[in-house]
Amino acid sequence: MRTELCELFGIDFPIFAFTPSEHVAAAVSRAGGLGVLGAVRFNDPAELDRTLTWLDDNTDGRPYGVDVVMPMTVPTEGTGVDLATMIPPEHVSFVDRTLQQLGVPPLPEGEGREGVLGWLHSVARSHVDVALTHRPVLIANALGSPPVDVIEQAHAAGVKVAALAGAAKHALSHVANGVDVIVAQGYEAGGHTGEIASMVLTPEIVDAVGPGVPVLGAGGIGTGRQVAASLALGAQGVWTGSVWLTTQEYQQLNTNQGMTDAFLRATSADTVRTRIYTGKPARLLRTRWTQAWETDEAPAPLPMPLQNLLVADAHNRMNAHGDPDVISMPVGQIVGSMNEVRPVADVMADLVAGFEQAAARIGGIAGA
Repeated sequence: MRTELCELFGIDFPIFAFTPSEHVAAAVSRAGGLGVLGAVRFNDPAELDRTLTWLDDNTDGRPYGVDVVMPMTVPTEGTGVDLATMIPPEHVSFVDRTLQQLGVPPLPEGEGREGVLGWLHSVARSHVDVALTHRPVLIANALGSPPVDVIEQAHAAGVKVAALAGAAKHALSHVANGVDVIVAQGYEAGGHTGEIASMVLTPEIVDAVGPGVPVLGAGGIGTGRQVAASLALGAQGVWTGSVWLTTQEYQQLNTNQGMTDAFLRATSADTVRTRIYTGKPARLLRTRWTQAWETDEAPAPLPMPLQNLLVADAHNRMNAHGDPDVISMPVGQIVGSMNEVRPVADVMADLVAGFEQAAARIGGIAGA
C-alpha cells in the first residue's frame, strides 16, 4: 500500500488520521500513517504549543500534521463587538428549555465554554502560527481552502497544505489557491461534509484536479476494503476520522463512558447531517438532542461561529452528564462498524491487512 504520498510525507502507509487526541495522532504516526491533530479544541495557543511539544517528543521522529478550522471571518470579529450579543434570545431559551427537558444538569461553577474560541478565524490563524514553530509536515483546513496568505506562510516553512472538498468545483478552487492535497470528503463522513457520496465524489475530484494533485478519499472509511475501494477510485490515500473514536488511546481524551457506549451500540443509520453543531452541515450521532432540533418549535441554526457560541455550554453539559442518549458528537456512518475499543496499532494493522486481502482478491479476479 505505497503511493506517491508515502514518499512525499515520509510515511509507510497513505493513511491519514484526523483526531482531536494527541495520543491517537502519535500512535498512528508511530504505526506508519500520518496522525493529524485537530486544533479546534485549543482555546489557549500555549496549550496547543505544549501539546505539539508532546507530539514532537512522542512520535519517534515520525511525521504528523495539524488540522485547523478556519471559517470565513465574521464581520464583527476583532472589532470589539461581543458576538454573544448577536445570538437571538429565543435561541438561548430553546437551548435552556431543551436541556431541562432532557434532564441535563448544569456544569460545576467555573466550567464551560471549552472549545468555543477555536472556531473563530483569528484563533485558527494563531493555531497555524503555533504549529509552524514545531515540525508538522501538513496543515489541513477542515473548512476548505485557507486564505492564500496562510497557504504561503505554510509553504515558506516547507509545510504542505490540505483542504477538504465536497464537490469538484471546490477542489479546483483549492488548487487555484495553492493547496497541495485535496481531501475528497464524501457524504458519509462525520463532521463537516457535503452532499455527494464518496463513490461518486472521489473519482470526480481525481479527474477534475488531474494527476499532479494528490487526492485523499474520505467518508465511510474504516476497513481495509474501504481503503482499497478509495484507492481504486483514484485516490492516493485515505483521510480517516471516526474510526479512531473507539480506540484505547482516544479514551485518554474522552472520559465520557456514555459517549463511547453510544458509539459502540450505534448502527450506520444512527447519524444525521445537520447545521446544529457549528452552523454548517455536519454529520452527528443521532440522539435526543439532535431530535429536539428537528421539532416544529426548534429555531433555525445560526451561522458559524454564532451556533458554536450558542451550543458550546450545552455540549459540555451533555458530555459531562454521560447519558448515551443525550450527547452531541460528530461521527460518520462508519460508526456501525465501530463495535469494540481497540488499540490504534491494531486498527492500523487491520486496515493494512484488509487492504492487502482486498487487493489480492481483485487481482485474482482481474487475472482470471
